[in-house]
Amino acid sequence: MNRMNPAARLRAAMAEGIVMAPGAPDPLTARMIEQAGFPALYMTGLGATAMRLGMPDLGLLTQGEMADHARNMTRAVAIPVIADADTGYGGVLNIHRTVREYLQAGVAALHLEDQVAPKRCGQLAGIRLMEPAEGAQRLEAAVAARGTDEMLIIGRTDALPAAGIDEALERARRYQDTGIDLVFVDGIKTITEVEAIARAIQGPKVMTVVDGTETVRLTAAELQQMGFSVVFYAVSTLFTMVRAVGETLAELKRAGTPRGRAGAMASYAEFSAVVGLGEQQRWAERFGG
Repeated sequence: MNRMNPAARLRAAMAEGIVMAPGAPDPLTARMIEQAGFPALYMTGLGATAMRLGMPDLGLLTQGEMADHARNMTRAVAIPVIADADTGYGGVLNIHRTVREYLQAGVAALHLEDQVAPKRCGQLAGIRLMEPAEGAQRLEAAVAARGTDEMLIIGRTDALPAAGIDEALERARRYQDTGIDLVFVDGIKTITEVEAIARAIQGPKVMTVVDGTETVRLTAAELQQMGFSVVFYAVSTLFTMVRAVGETLAELKRAGTPRGRAGAMASYAEFSAVVGLGEQQRWAERFGG
């Protein structure tokens, strides 16, 4: 697989049209996203926290844990990985280290947000924001830390649920002036909010479609017409996984056998294809393993 220059591949995909990036909570899901033919994937902090700790997205993972999670993602797939980097895990020196660690991990893009610690999922109440000037300065630090490398920097604001649409738009425009590649307004729940952002924010921008909100009614083609460059489906795979596993466990507990769920399960052969068993076996046979 061609693993060279993931940022360049992401830029090329964006030039062809909107990039659909399903969320991957773990490398196994990342492989499934790649095999399904998507041009990129999104390493969601919510998913990473759920898979590594079994806990909610409340800023519990460290910079090292997130960078390691990103590294495992990029090892598993050849498509570009867009990674959540939360707030950068500290001050501007921490942001410098975060950018360099994510670069070494091989991610194509990362996003930084303007919450203060302890941060939380952008869909939750109780978000607290840093001052806009500090948010902009931290993004400038991230751009400087990137240097001549091609990784894309995405500036995210969580002001929409915390302070309203006007504040979110003002911050988004301010962050665009820092030299970032894309801007991302998180916490969108309604189509009206999507349309307001599309009208007010020019240039490359990210949208996230969150299951359970009105945004699921919008297709990727419609979002492209509105001017969005990338769309995350951050929790679709994770929520599907939780429901499916829960139903299998309930059937096992009720009936004493998983037989009733057989049609909902992958076969061993299908699972082996996802994880690349055949590739591993051919490599081992080639060298006498």
